[in-house]
Amino acid sequence: MSATDASVAGGSHIPRRWPSGARPTGAAPLPLRPKRRAGRLRLPALNKLQALRDRRGKPLIVRSAYRSPEHNRAVGGATRSKHLDGAAFDIAMANHDPVAFEAAAREVGFLGFGFYPRSRFMHVDLGPARQWGEHFPARPVSFAAETPPAREVLAESRTMKGGGAAGVATLGAAGVEVAQSVLAETQTAILPLIPYLDTLRWVFIAVALGGIAVTIYARLDDWRRGRR
Repeated sequence: MSATDASVAGGSHIPRRWPSGARPTGAAPLPLRPKRRAGRLRLPALNKLQALRDRRGKPLIVRSAYRSPEHNRAVGGATRSKHLDGAAFDIAMANHDPVAFEAAAREVGFLGFGFYPRSRFMHVDLGPARQWGEHFPARPVSFAAETPPAREVLAESRTMKGGGAAGVATLGAAGVEVAQSVLAETQTAILPLIPYLDTLRWVFIAVALGGIAVTIYARLDDWRRGRR
């Protein structure tokens, strides 16, 4: 390996500088004399790699770039792998969304794509156009926080209606009982009405119990729906 190369992935090499004036991790431009190759990598591949990094706006973790024939055999690479030509890169997806990364890579001119979701990297090369492997599974989508249901408007509240009915009926029953006592003591001529008043008192009591039942049901239903 020459002095201008840096090791990547145990046998792959990527040059520290190239004529387009940048490094794939986004270092300051370092202009050099134009060449057809930079180290063991082809300049078109390096320039597309830099364009991809610029488009993504974040570092690219290069797991494999140029491979020597010996290293290519050791890692089980294809016999005509583009890595042997210095025209391919394996990029880790640890800090990239695979879908957005693939779209950006196609936009800058990469033509060959290999998908390795289990190993969490994507292969890109200069072509010809082709692809292999299973696409990365879709990442979970963040959903907006669920908005708790609004409380009932008081005028429409079942609790208020039930409680109000119970209160009115209770007062009515108490009023009937008082009327019975007064009539029994002062108005002996209308004693025949007292049984009817007694019936009315029980009607009020039944309405009061019904209102209480509605109130309890409404509270339980609201609690089940998460309104309380």
